[in-house]
Amino acid sequence: MAAMAPGGSGSGGGVNPFLSDSDEDDDEVAATEERRAVLRLGAGSGLDPGSAGSLSPQDPVALGSSARPGLPGEASAAAVALGGTGETPARLSIDAIAAQLLRDQYLLTALELHTELLESGRELPRLRDYFSNPGNFERQSGTPPGMGAPGVPGAAGVGGAGGREPSTASGGGQLNRAGSISTLDSLDFARYSDDGNRETDEKVAVLEFELRKAKETIQALRANLTKAAEHEVPLQERKNYKSSPEIQEPIKPLEKRALNFLVNEFLLKNNYKLTSITFSDENDDQDFELWDDVGLNIPKPPDLLQLYRDFGNHQVTGKDLVDVASGVEEDELEALTPIISNLPPTLETPQPAENSMLVQKLEDKISLLNSEKWSLMEQIRRLKSEMDFLKNEHFAIPAVCDSVQPPLDQLPHKDSEDSGQHPDVNSSDKGKNTDIHLSISDEADSTIPKENSPDSFPRREREGMPPSSLSSKNTVHFDKPNRKLSPAFHQALLSFCRMSADSRLGYEVSRIADSEKSVMLMLGRCLPHIVPNVLLAKREELIPLILCTACLHPEPKERDQLLHILFNLIKRPDDEQRQMILTGCVAFARHVGPTRVEAELLPQCWEQINHKYPERRLLVAESCGALAPYLPKEIRSSLVLSMLQQMLMEDKADLVREAVIKSLGIIMGYIDDPDKYHQGFELLLSALGDPSERVVSATHQVFLPAYAAWTTELGNLQSHLILTLLNKIEKLLREGEHGLDEHKLHMYLSALQSLIPSLFALVLQNAPFSSKAKLHGEVPQIEVTRFPRPMSPLQDVSTIIGSREQLAVLLQLYDYQLEQEGTTGWESLLWVVNQLLPQLIEIVGKINVTSTACVHEFSRFFWRLCRTFGKIFTNTKVKPQFQEILRLSEENIDSSAGNGVLTKATVPIYATGVLTCYIQEEDRKLLVGFLEDVMTLLSLSHAPLDSLKASFVELGANPAYHELLLTVLWYGVVHTSALVRCTAARMFELTLRGMSEALVDKRVAPALVTLSSDPEFSVRIATIPAFGTIMETVIQRELLERVKMQLASFLEDPQYQDQHSLHTEIIKTFGRVGPNAEPRFRDEFVIPHLHKLALVNNLQIVDSKRLDIATHLFEAYSALSCCFISEDLMVNHFLPGLRCLRTDMEHLSPEHEVILSSMIKECEQKVENKTVQEPQGSMSIAASLVSEDTKTKFLNKMGQLTTSGAMLANVFQRKK
Repeated sequence: MAAMAPGGSGSGGGVNPFLSDSDEDDDEVAATEERRAVLRLGAGSGLDPGSAGSLSPQDPVALGSSARPGLPGEASAAAVALGGTGETPARLSIDAIAAQLLRDQYLLTALELHTELLESGRELPRLRDYFSNPGNFERQSGTPPGMGAPGVPGAAGVGGAGGREPSTASGGGQLNRAGSISTLDSLDFARYSDDGNRETDEKVAVLEFELRKAKETIQALRANLTKAAEHEVPLQERKNYKSSPEIQEPIKPLEKRALNFLVNEFLLKNNYKLTSITFSDENDDQDFELWDDVGLNIPKPPDLLQLYRDFGNHQVTGKDLVDVASGVEEDELEALTPIISNLPPTLETPQPAENSMLVQKLEDKISLLNSEKWSLMEQIRRLKSEMDFLKNEHFAIPAVCDSVQPPLDQLPHKDSEDSGQHPDVNSSDKGKNTDIHLSISDEADSTIPKENSPDSFPRREREGMPPSSLSSKNTVHFDKPNRKLSPAFHQALLSFCRMSADSRLGYEVSRIADSEKSVMLMLGRCLPHIVPNVLLAKREELIPLILCTACLHPEPKERDQLLHILFNLIKRPDDEQRQMILTGCVAFARHVGPTRVEAELLPQCWEQINHKYPERRLLVAESCGALAPYLPKEIRSSLVLSMLQQMLMEDKADLVREAVIKSLGIIMGYIDDPDKYHQGFELLLSALGDPSERVVSATHQVFLPAYAAWTTELGNLQSHLILTLLNKIEKLLREGEHGLDEHKLHMYLSALQSLIPSLFALVLQNAPFSSKAKLHGEVPQIEVTRFPRPMSPLQDVSTIIGSREQLAVLLQLYDYQLEQEGTTGWESLLWVVNQLLPQLIEIVGKINVTSTACVHEFSRFFWRLCRTFGKIFTNTKVKPQFQEILRLSEENIDSSAGNGVLTKATVPIYATGVLTCYIQEEDRKLLVGFLEDVMTLLSLSHAPLDSLKASFVELGANPAYHELLLTVLWYGVVHTSALVRCTAARMFELTLRGMSEALVDKRVAPALVTLSSDPEFSVRIATIPAFGTIMETVIQRELLERVKMQLASFLEDPQYQDQHSLHTEIIKTFGRVGPNAEPRFRDEFVIPHLHKLALVNNLQIVDSKRLDIATHLFEAYSALSCCFISEDLMVNHFLPGLRCLRTDMEHLSPEHEVILSSMIKECEQKVENKTVQEPQGSMSIAASLVSEDTKTKFLNKMGQLTTSGAMLANVFQRKK
């Protein structure tokens, strides 16, 4: 012990310049405490320092100078320093001085000594090796006093391994902490100075941390790959393969990949390149350039040639081998002996004498192992008692007693639970337990392969063993060397194995889970460290692991942490990643039940309800809907509904609100609290009024049908929901006399339209025949066009009813009931007929017929209503109510009371919403007859034609009705009344837009030519707008020429010279179609004739007519001034026409005269600019030369720039 004292004091007194005084004091206290513990353990055990029961293979007290293998001769030098013989101390050697300087970290002094020795020609190897190793001078901020820098020869506790091997005590009994790379979480920035190197050192530390984490992740993943791909052959099969060599054992996946690699390498080395390419193509899932791609954590084997040459040096005698994985027990030997004696002679079994010798050897080995087992068990018992004593003394067990902790498989069950509850408490020190235990329990334990560990045994084999044999690992035996070395020497020798359990990962690797609970605890500890180091794009691969662990982990705190990781797994999850997380959440919910879903999953949603990333809020909104079926019903109608309501009202992202609406729809399908009905209605109105089209569409597709289904169950569909929407529409119409809010009207009416399928399903389900609807025999098919195409599956009547077959049976009974038996007792249908339809027709009569959007909305609503309820219902219930109101008969022609309704929106909505539902021949005839009657009645009664125009516009938008409209107009063309012919001429203008040129040429043009020669001037004038529309929409040359000739005849024929209304209509038409007409037609016809009309108007005597023509000319010239006009046309016609018009306006409308003067001035300036630019051709050439010179200089300057792309972009940025 005296020889070791200097080393201990030197190690304990080492000064670390990066540690404060308080840290040194703490280490001295820790060293004192550990010395007491070690002395107690030594006294309590009574073990000799050199015996097999010594505390540690690295204990300097037990092993002497072997604890410092990096310092040869150090102990002797120290002994000389103390005067080991009791004489006067001899002179110290230079090597001992150098060792002491390095140990005490006097590096500058050592460097000066090294320099002087070099100059004198006496170089010392110790100093040369130390100062030539750059690893000795890396920052050691985390190294406590007495530890020394990793890699320093002679540093206490290093064991020659650069600080990798932990030891329980340094010289003098001081406890050392393992030195490691400075990591991000171990940096103490307060210790660093504020010089310029601080930032660099911090970056280096961060990069070292990231590198170490990446390496740990790579190693762990490779180990997982090896474990996943390695499929151990069962024990019985392996015995069969050994006993019958002709049976070929199946190749394992990893063996196949390794052999593929070696074969490809052989092919390349021997120039079989084409074969190698083919071989690589056939194994495209393997990278033949990288051995690590094979997946094994072992070095690359020799090539095929070396393996072949080495094969002859091995003798395979499977008869004398014993399966290592199963071991050999006494009872197995007794059972094996008769089998061996009964083997056939062809197997060449050993002779009886050899058998007896073998049995004797094995029995001796068994007795030896048994004695060793009992001695180890006795040692473990003593160590347990010492550990209990230390627990009572309140010592830090992870720091002091880990080296004497019993093997892991003998720990009480509570210990594993505690480790799962506190996975982060001093994990690096805990890991030392396993490392030391490996060297105590057995000399060869560190080399046990995974498949030979006791955990790989079948449970039925382990259950049959006594506890002592199972815990002491007596089921597996390894050959002992026939040597006489002491166990202490063996342990010291094994200490050089590079096994490290001084980190969290080493601690986890050294603990093999032996139960499902242990696996869950291990995953709970490891996953929080794995997730941050996985690429964001691949993190969804961790979802199954996280979910399984969260489902099965026993600790609520750990489960909460894992679910938090799940919801924060990806920073901004895309659609596919969100679907994967939602799938996992649903699987979790199915597994754990509603109570844990409420307690564990919902809080994660609530935490992220206001997350800054919309993708995360989107995940929350989607989760609420996905988890709805698995939540307690009270939570659905309270917490979840409130969360979704808050997100709908507050979230600004359209996608999030859309997901909220869909989840609300799902909630409405599961909610059963009637008190929440009105809250759902308010949410429905909010969703319908959302400014985003996506949200409104989702409302119609999901939320509204689901809410309607719940409303139907409550009996409120007819009595509340539909009536409330109708009342809101009526209120809008009453308040909108001076300006209707068409957006709200569309909102309410579209909601009513989406409720039609639910209303029809209710009518069917409450019909008198509903009890008779049984599925038996052949089910009739439903026509594809029977129902309008639904916006979503939830609006499909067959989905609401239950099945298409059930709907088919109900429809058959429905049609029969309407035709044969009527609606008596059918309350739901009678409500539609007697309340809904009359109220709708009354509302239709109140809307503004000139509002195209309103007419279109109501038309689509009635069309869907009639198509859903069927043709029989439309013909017998809907059409009669409209016809009764319209009362189309000849006797009402002169009655003003009867004609009032014909001017309202009832006409276009009945024509386009009801009469167009079905397109059979009789239906088309009915529509044609209705339009002809309306056109006749309105014309003869001199009523406004707005209702007829609205009908033509709505029908003309569909090309399928163009022929039908032309049939109606031809009826007007040949009508005997000039009023009807005039109306027909005006209607042509509305039907031409969107009509094919073939129809215009064959049907429209002949009709207009016929009308243009009508005896009545009013009919001729009425054709002018239609001719103008042809000029605007048609490009066929011949047709345009015919129209041009007809318009020219109107302007040049003397009989039209005094037709003021004709001139007014032509000017209006020119102003409307001129900007859009063909340029040639505009230049050659429109502008010259406007000039003529302006000249003629100057001569007009009647001021009223003159002002009327002048006003229309002003509008026409204003529209044409935006067009391109050539210089000749501008000088000869456009400017003269404007001057004539100014002359009229000077006398009749001075305010127009100011505008005309500015227009004339602007046109004159354009003409002057064109005239000035042409003679200056030489100036233009000079200007172009200047611009070319500037361009050249600019490009030259750009070519001289040597800046980067980013700086080049800055050249063109505006200076601030």
